[in-house]
Amino acid sequence: MKSERTEFDARLDTIPDRPGVYLMKDASGAVIYVGKAKNLKNRLRSYFSKNPSGNGKVLAMISHIADFDYVVVNTELEALLLESNFIKRHQPHYNILLRDDKGFPYVCVTMNEQYPRIIKSFRIGKDREQGARYYGPFLGGDLYHALRGIRDIFPTKTCRRVLPRDIGKQRPCLNYHIGQCIGPCRGDVSAGEYRAVMEDVCRFFEGRYDGIKKDLSEKMQQASDEMKFERAAIYRDRLAALTRIVEAQNVSFPNEKDVDAIGLFRDAGEICIRKLELRGGLVVGSSTFFVPDDGEDDAAVLSAFLIQYYPDASTVPPLVLLPVLPEDAGVAEEYLTKQAGRKVELRVPMRGDGVRLLELSVGNARESLRRRILRVGESESGIREALEQLRARLNMSRIPGRIEAFDISNLGQDDRCGAMAVFKDGRPNRTGYRFFKIKAGEGQDDYGSMREVLRRRFSHTENDFGTLPDLILMDGGKAHVMLARAVLAEFGLSDRVVVAGMVKDRKHKTAGLVLPDGTTELFPEAEQMTEEHLVLLRLLTAVQNEVHRLAFSYQRKLSKKRNLSFVLEDINGIGPAKRKALLQHFGTIGRIRAADEQTLAQAPKITAENANSIYRHFHRGEEN
Repeated sequence: MKSERTEFDARLDTIPDRPGVYLMKDASGAVIYVGKAKNLKNRLRSYFSKNPSGNGKVLAMISHIADFDYVVVNTELEALLLESNFIKRHQPHYNILLRDDKGFPYVCVTMNEQYPRIIKSFRIGKDREQGARYYGPFLGGDLYHALRGIRDIFPTKTCRRVLPRDIGKQRPCLNYHIGQCIGPCRGDVSAGEYRAVMEDVCRFFEGRYDGIKKDLSEKMQQASDEMKFERAAIYRDRLAALTRIVEAQNVSFPNEKDVDAIGLFRDAGEICIRKLELRGGLVVGSSTFFVPDDGEDDAAVLSAFLIQYYPDASTVPPLVLLPVLPEDAGVAEEYLTKQAGRKVELRVPMRGDGVRLLELSVGNARESLRRRILRVGESESGIREALEQLRARLNMSRIPGRIEAFDISNLGQDDRCGAMAVFKDGRPNRTGYRFFKIKAGEGQDDYGSMREVLRRRFSHTENDFGTLPDLILMDGGKAHVMLARAVLAEFGLSDRVVVAGMVKDRKHKTAGLVLPDGTTELFPEAEQMTEEHLVLLRLLTAVQNEVHRLAFSYQRKLSKKRNLSFVLEDINGIGPAKRKALLQHFGTIGRIRAADEQTLAQAPKITAENANSIYRHFHRGEEN
């Protein structure tokens, strides 16, 4: 792809061989790209040569350059800091720009105020520069539990009184009398005392639990020593609440260092970056951001994240784990070290807990992006646009209101099954989902299995299950589309239901649409994607991912049930009815194995002789 940029006199001979930052501008004078360079002259020469190189995004940017400016600095670190500030100020179109998901709220502790408040916010505000502290963004459920935990542990104000304006105007509320508020409205609590409580709240969000536990333990002991047993009981309850929260952390690591792990996942024209925070061996927080997938490699995306995120982060840990190191990793480390006031290391883990934590962050990035894709768009207009795109490409007479998608899953010859996902008006309709356990045939025959699923589905013509779809989307190519059309012809539905297919690339990502005549339309490369492409890609990815998830989940359920049954099949006297009764009564094989003979005999249909056989089966070889 060759650039068609507007010609102007770049005067590269006047540019120094020094580190610096450059700002590319379009014909209107707007800054469209900000970059840093160890050598400004060499970097700018690469843009303004006769045959500039780069991916589609870079060449598109070059074609719009009408002027540029630059700032010379002394070191690469100064260039990085200046680049970060310019990107935040100008929000250039061609830079990688972080966007937090507005569905994920922050907690703001207004430490910039005399009497700080704890409030929920959907974006970081300008008050951060005055001292307000932001934590997150959180998943909604995580935020709910965090705020509830705070009220159990810290005596903070939850009423709407404005301080210091309302001090002394009314009697303190019930929360003060039951020890859940320190009562700053009374007038005998200084701003300093209340701010100390709010500092503890900030420590809580930063995962520094040990210090809080120590303070609560000391206060409880002191109150007890002074015979103030009611106050000691309050501290005891707060300490117990904090202990429950710490114990509820279901992800822990032996390494007690403070670590951030940054995972990255791509799909449907977007990239999700998920940062997990490990503090004292526990994962105590996470942040989620999205950027358009414009074809930039992982290293470039991570470099942009480091310089845009950490200036506003509440803490910078001594170790940051990444899936790949940025090209400017050395300068980035120096930059983060300056931010933290101590040494910070960037590392790609190769083994141990570091690999496990990074895999966890990547898995969370995958789930966050799947959730976002399943919403299809941030607005109803985006969904309507995607459905209109689909209608036009399939030459349908109207927008498809009901879409059904089908997929097959199996484990060799076992656990063969199919799933049907339903989307109504572009949204998942979970009440319409259906699952099919394959009955006919033997061995692995995906086409035969799909034919059975479709026939069973279209044998229903009543109730919601029988409502005809406007469109069927098959998880597969031309052969699957032709198979579905043949089944519809058997039921006389060929003229009433449109059939298309969804194909994946070698990375198992949605890559194109198979039209009803069997021809395939593939989406362009990431850097050439238009917004029209993206809205349709998100819809198809949502449908394909969902039906694949359903089929795979059902196959795993069948496999687990079969394996559980096999464990009990070798026990003398335990047939299908008794196996079913055991599993329904105990729930898991582990509980059956752990039960003694008396407990086993309490299960329905299980005699004392059966209980003895079951117990001996699981405890063979054990000493009496």
